[in-house]
Amino acid sequence: MKKLTYLLLLLIGFSATAQEKKWTLKESVDYALQNNISVKQSILDQQIAEQDLKSAKGNFLPTVSGSASQNWNFGSFIDQNGSRISVDSRGNGFGLSTGVTLFNGFRNTNLQKQAELGIESSKVQLDILKNNISLNVVNAYLNILFNREAVKQAEEQVIISQKSLDQVQELVDAGARARADLLVSKSQLASDNERLVNAENNVVLSLLNLSQLLQVPAQGFDIENVDIDLTEAVLVYNNSNEILSYALDNRPEIKGAQLGIDNAELNYQIARSAYYPTLSFGAGASTSYQHLQGQDDVLPIIIGLDSNTGLPIIENQKNGFLEQVENNLGYNVGFSLSIPIFNGFRTDASVKRAEITKERVVLALEQEKQTLTSNVEQAFADAKASLTQYEASKISLESQELAFQNEQDKFDLGVSTSFQLEQVRNRLINAQSSFLNAKYNYVFKTKVLDFYLDKPITE
Repeated sequence: MKKLTYLLLLLIGFSATAQEKKWTLKESVDYALQNNISVKQSILDQQIAEQDLKSAKGNFLPTVSGSASQNWNFGSFIDQNGSRISVDSRGNGFGLSTGVTLFNGFRNTNLQKQAELGIESSKVQLDILKNNISLNVVNAYLNILFNREAVKQAEEQVIISQKSLDQVQELVDAGARARADLLVSKSQLASDNERLVNAENNVVLSLLNLSQLLQVPAQGFDIENVDIDLTEAVLVYNNSNEILSYALDNRPEIKGAQLGIDNAELNYQIARSAYYPTLSFGAGASTSYQHLQGQDDVLPIIIGLDSNTGLPIIENQKNGFLEQVENNLGYNVGFSLSIPIFNGFRTDASVKRAEITKERVVLALEQEKQTLTSNVEQAFADAKASLTQYEASKISLESQELAFQNEQDKFDLGVSTSFQLEQVRNRLINAQSSFLNAKYNYVFKTKVLDFYLDKPITE
């Protein structure tokens, strides 16, 4: 009973620890990269590419095969000695053969190069997938932090509204304020409570979104709060040229498109190999065994002539399975040359298709470069605009805070109404919301620039 109680307490402790776990940004990204199904599939694609390379290398090795047969003959047939026999029989055949392609227009060489490119391409595709997943996780993580700050702001406004309502209630009870001011304060408190509920729902939904990205249970899922300090909000680069130059040289999307060109060139060479002759070398060994039904396995051999009759003297020698297999053993070796002459223009069509494909993938590379250029320039413009927006919203927030404090002082002195005070406070709330949006928008936009520069986006 004590052991059972101890085990239950231990399990409860593990459960509590699991629920209290708060994911850091780095843990979230690392977990997604290790456990995402698409990533696992891409890793399997890479393993398939490695097997393709193994198969391509095997084209250079000789093939070896063995054969065995069992057959029955009924009626007349030609035996191993070339004689016609009208007896039922059964027999076996055994063979071993090998062959190797000596030349086939460099097809095997190009197939191996293509398989090696396949491995590189699968690695590049995995890098692209990991980059996209990382960026999505970072965006989802920042969205949670943004919504949590929105909750804090909403909670502060509810507290302010409640204090304002209590203050107005006292003034109304004392006859110093009209009852209409009380209604305005109650309306504002209800509006702030609604804003708080919506903000809390947004936190729940953003946590659910991140847990789904990580493919972990949403129950008990939580992240570690991060204090984002933007005391020095500046852009490191004055323009997008340096970012673009690095991206064009290093981004996996460009490398993938370049590998596509190399692969298309190899496809073209493989198609052209059909114009060349194929030279092969082969060798083999074979033997057989035959048994006449109802007869012993013997072989009549002439050992001399009878001195009286002059007829041959015949002696039956044992000719069983082992003897026949040994005696019938034969070998062969030779070369085979196949020269293509005409195949209905199929080779010409294959070569032309490969040539057209080469042109298409060259255009695909140019398109990829244009897309990357557009994305980088857009990302830089967005980051620059987000910094301007952040600075402007910060100034606006400071102004609205001063305006609200001034209006609060006037209200306390009785020279301002509740309606006027709430109007100013609503402008302050909007300024706070704009500042919060601008802050996280700037953080994410700078992360996008780091993304194109292959810098860590989890820091």
